[in-house]
Parts: sequence; C-alpha cells; structure tokens
Amino acid sequence: MKNNSIGIGFRKEFADEFIDNNNFNPDFIEFAPENWVDMGGYWKKILDKVTHKYPALCHGLSLSIGSPEELDFEFLKKLKKFFKEYDIEIYSEHLSYTKAENAHLYDLLPIPFREDAVKHVVKRIKQVQDYLERPLVIENVSYYTPVAAEMSEEQFINAIVEESGCYLLLDVNNVYVNAFNHNYDAKKFIDSMPHNKVAYIHMAGHTKVAPDLIIDTHGEAIIDPVYELFDYTISKLEPIPVLLERDFNIPEAEELTAEMRRLKEITTKHWEEVTCF
Repeated sequence: MKNNSIGIGFRKEFADEFIDNNNFNPDFIEFAPENWVDMGGYWKKILDKVTHKYPALCHGLSLSIGSPEELDFEFLKKLKKFFKEYDIEIYSEHLSYTKAENAHLYDLLPIPFREDAVKHVVKRIKQVQDYLERPLVIENVSYYTPVAAEMSEEQFINAIVEESGCYLLLDVNNVYVNAFNHNYDAKKFIDSMPHNKVAYIHMAGHTKVAPDLIIDTHGEAIIDPVYELFDYTISKLEPIPVLLERDFNIPEAEELTAEMRRLKEITTKHWEEVTCF
C-alpha cells in the first residue's frame, strides 16, 4: 500500500459499492476484525472478494487495552490467524477500555491520564505485540470528561507510545472534538504528538448536540474546520495512509468519493503525489 493513500471503512451496508461500482475506488479499506472473525457463508465470500481487490487494515473494537483484567488470549489467537489469512497490513485499536470484570460496556471509555495507567497500558501493549508479532497501533480517542487526571492527554499518549514501542493512529476529528469540548488548542495538540510514530490517520464527521458539546459519531460529512486541521496536520507529517470513517447515515457513493477526493487534494498539496478517484 502506498503511503499517500486514501481509504475508507468497509461496511456491510454498502458492500456492493466496493465490488461492483467501478467509479468507487478507494486505495485501501479498513474494518473491525470482531465483525468478521469466524464468519462463514455469504459474508465470508464477500470479504474474500473485497480483500482480494483492496489492501486491508483492521481497526479493533474489543481488545480493551485499558481494562484491569488479563488480556483475552483466545481472542488474540483468532486475530493472529485471521490477520495471516487476509494479509492484514496494520492492526490498530483504541486507547480506551470497553469491559471490566468481563462485562462488555459497548463503548470506548477513557483511561485516566495517570502514571500508573501508563505502566498498565504499556505492559499490555507489549504483551499484545509479542503475541501477534507485530506492532500495535493505538488511536487517540474522543472523551467527554477526564477521569482522575494527573497529566495532560498529550503527555499520556506520548508516554505510552515511547515506552511501549507502539505506533499512533492519529484521529484528527477526535482531536478537534476534544479541543472543542475541553477548550484547548487543537494545533498545539497536533504539534505535541510523536510525528515519526504516526502510522496512519482517521478522518470523520461529528454531530454538534449543544452550543458547547460535539459528539464523535462518524455519521456526518467532515466539516471545513476539521479539513483545515487535517491540512495543518498533514504539513507536519511524512506521507502516510489516510482513512475516511463513515459508520452511520451512509450517503451515496458519489458523496463519499467527493470526501476522499478532497482528502487526496490536501495530501497531494503537501506530499506531491496524485492519484485520481
């Protein structure tokens, strides 16, 4: 996969577009492995077709890297086999937790920005990396209240990346959402990230639910201020892949193609490589 590539999340809701629409040609796809591991029948055939056509990345939902209990090694065993079968180039997860005492919470909950949490997460990331025999890529998440914070979010992320040897999935929309909700400077946050450890970027839309609150929904088009922050971010980085997320309110393929084209125009301005959609 080329570094200056624009991809999109693969969803069952518009799976036919990836296979049958010759005018819909992302450079790569991304999907949650939990939704496909152990899949058989019709949908396995669809996954086989789409992964044969496009390079694929996996973005997990249930590793729960911040949970207090032991990692689920049966799940990791399935992932390792799945990644080999489908030649998955990158496996990313969220810097959050989704379960406690084996209760699945079905949400991405924030990990406290604390030194003891850094040590806990670093230990678990190293275990995952050793077992899967590949670097883990972690995503900065949106959060709506800090929990017992003893350091800043950027200090927390940098410490985990440096101490674990993992890579960063930089979600630009999440930076925008958090900066708006918690009243900090989004560009300064981007400046503070470990630029040489960014494996790829997520871009998405969000929903404004109150004058002082926006929610990361992946259900709307990207707005101009997020494109502007993306432009600023790209100027700081070497060429890497960029992924458009759209999980709900899926529009026509032409609208998604237009968003991918705009992302490509911004990356090309800085990275000097042209690919036509």
